[in-house]
Amino acid sequence: MHHTSYIELSRSALKNNIQFVKEHLHSNCRFSSVIKGNAYGHGIELFVPLAERCGVRHFSVFSADEALRALRASQKKPDILIMGMVEGDSLEWAIKNGIEFFVSDPNRFHKAIQIAKKLKTKAKIHVEVETGMHRTGFSRKEFEMLFPFLKREKKFFHFRGLCTHFAGAESIANYYRIKKQRTHFAQAQKKLQGEGLKPKYFHVACSAAALRYPATQMDLARIGILQYGFFPSNEIRIEMMRKKKRYISPLTKILSWKSEIMAVKEVRKGNFVGYGNFFLANEDMRVAAIPVGYGQGFSRSMSNRGNVLIHGRHASVIGTVNMNMMMVDVTHLENVEKGDEVVLIGQQGNNEISVASFGEMSEQMNYELLTRLPSEIPRKITE
Repeated sequence: MHHTSYIELSRSALKNNIQFVKEHLHSNCRFSSVIKGNAYGHGIELFVPLAERCGVRHFSVFSADEALRALRASQKKPDILIMGMVEGDSLEWAIKNGIEFFVSDPNRFHKAIQIAKKLKTKAKIHVEVETGMHRTGFSRKEFEMLFPFLKREKKFFHFRGLCTHFAGAESIANYYRIKKQRTHFAQAQKKLQGEGLKPKYFHVACSAAALRYPATQMDLARIGILQYGFFPSNEIRIEMMRKKKRYISPLTKILSWKSEIMAVKEVRKGNFVGYGNFFLANEDMRVAAIPVGYGQGFSRSMSNRGNVLIHGRHASVIGTVNMNMMMVDVTHLENVEKGDEVVLIGQQGNNEISVASFGEMSEQMNYELLTRLPSEIPRKITE
């Protein structure tokens, strides 16, 4: 079936990014690839085996349905960790299939133990403590009340981790908040070990923390945005590049998004293009129809302001971006024809439309833009 657009994932780019991350992790810190949000829009089914070919053996997801997709896509029997939603039948499925998961409240812990007893197996749990994010995790009081149960029920679980999540390590504005969280986590570690309990992993670091606060790497780092070729913030990008005394980013974008020209039209001066009167031709023009619109993730806010690449040059979006189509000005380009490649995100010739520039034009942050790319868009791997 011929699709209106497609996404390419670069194997060499991912390999480069993982190597960059591992160069910044200490030797005893395990790399966990975070693939929540459909692998940040890259596609779990394609990304998991691609990452496995680059040596990744641990994946972190948000929910049980993502864990199932990762398990089905995997080829190397990796460890899979659910960091968020796992309730009802999903909890039993996770325990039965050896999937690790966060235990963030007493109720989930007791349910997990009940199921493990019924199945005559061990649940693989990571105890999440609340340190200042105020989202999920055991409060200090709940955490200390958990100790007797951890000791009593140890035959029914593998204590895989003690963890927390930082509230914005990508911004220096959060420095003191992160510092307090690190202190609270250190106290939780000390209390746990004082009770003779020790998990396999202590882990708190995301991409930002792993770079900015190396001491937070501990036993495992949950790396998301870095592996896809993006720094968590411009602040960290500048900080890292200044530290390394380099002017070109060491990361490479994995994802490119491409389409093709559907039709080329001549438009006379004085005519409107597309719906309504949003764009008036002030000269004779040639315009091209591209079969991608807001229904495919190309934001309507890009109307009269977005750009695409055709023949290696920028072509402006004119008029309103429709549900399934947009129009671009190709008056300045020679020999433009139906079927010519159109780059929506990525490189063509010497020019590039980055996710960052696309995001700024559409008023979306990188994470938001990527995860909003519809899963229905076909994806394929390139070298």
